[in-house]
Amino acid sequence: MKKIVITIAFALSVLGLQAQNRKHVANFPLFQQYFNPSLTGYEGSMVKTYYRNQWTGYEDAPKTIFASAELDLADVRAWQSGSRLRTAKADRYSRQAGAAHAFGLAVLRDEFGPFSETQLHLSYGMRVRLSEKLALRWGGAATYRANRLDGNRLVVDNESDPIFQDYLGSTGRTGKADVNLGLTMSTDDFYLGYAMQDVLGGKLLQRGDSYLDGTYARHHVVQAGYRTALSEQVGLVANSVFRYDDFLKETVEGQLKGVFANTFWASAGYRKDLAYTFGAGARLSQFQVSYIYEAPVQDAGYMGRATNEVSLTYNLIPVKYPKYSRKITLW
Repeated sequence: MKKIVITIAFALSVLGLQAQNRKHVANFPLFQQYFNPSLTGYEGSMVKTYYRNQWTGYEDAPKTIFASAELDLADVRAWQSGSRLRTAKADRYSRQAGAAHAFGLAVLRDEFGPFSETQLHLSYGMRVRLSEKLALRWGGAATYRANRLDGNRLVVDNESDPIFQDYLGSTGRTGKADVNLGLTMSTDDFYLGYAMQDVLGGKLLQRGDSYLDGTYARHHVVQAGYRTALSEQVGLVANSVFRYDDFLKETVEGQLKGVFANTFWASAGYRKDLAYTFGAGARLSQFQVSYIYEAPVQDAGYMGRATNEVSLTYNLIPVKYPKYSRKITLW
């Protein structure tokens, strides 16, 4: 196991960016509501989780665990009337029909050496039918983020440097509350959304130590996805996300997924100047499980270590998925 030694330049970078660093998710199409609250409940009432082990092989390398629950009230009504939601073409349940409300809860825990972060999101989404196929979704989320710096675990190359005197051997804590807002146009097979995260720039509520002051910024997120059937058994799904803030500037990511029988899939993706991703997954009744391998490139290649990510979802309300249909039910 190699140990990460934080040099002066690297420590300054981490201290300055830890408050607003981007939580990359290789399987980002599965966790749309984390980026845009208007997509809460877009895939139905589900429990989702992922574990991400970054730079595998380094001691104290970044590790992230995420868990969320979403409840679409339209699902509850449909389940009460028919006991199981249907997606077959002849008797298909449409997620675009009528107005509906969805609620979500998400928790993220991220650890990187002496740094740790916990996020809590309480989200709400509503959809309004604009036409037979098109719906407008809007939503918001109340968020809280707690950061902690364990100075006893901080390893630097020059302990006498005054830059680190306030951190070594002590514990720093900060907390911030803010709001996320989002808007999405969607059909059953296409969506295009925009969201602003940390709308108030951390000014709603800040508490704790000052080591992260001045590092909060608004985040702009644009997401899009499209899926289509190529035959009765084979389908294609494309997703992309664009993220921007004043500190880290832009990040662009795309993923292409091939689907067989609405049960098995394989994917390939690219995060501009940072990583290639390759994944596979399967649907087992009401469960979905997937694995993605992420290889760093260019700007992230200096670490020379891959990232592994495992995801799992479960339908809170049973859904019947057709295996042979010109209808793709995966994102």
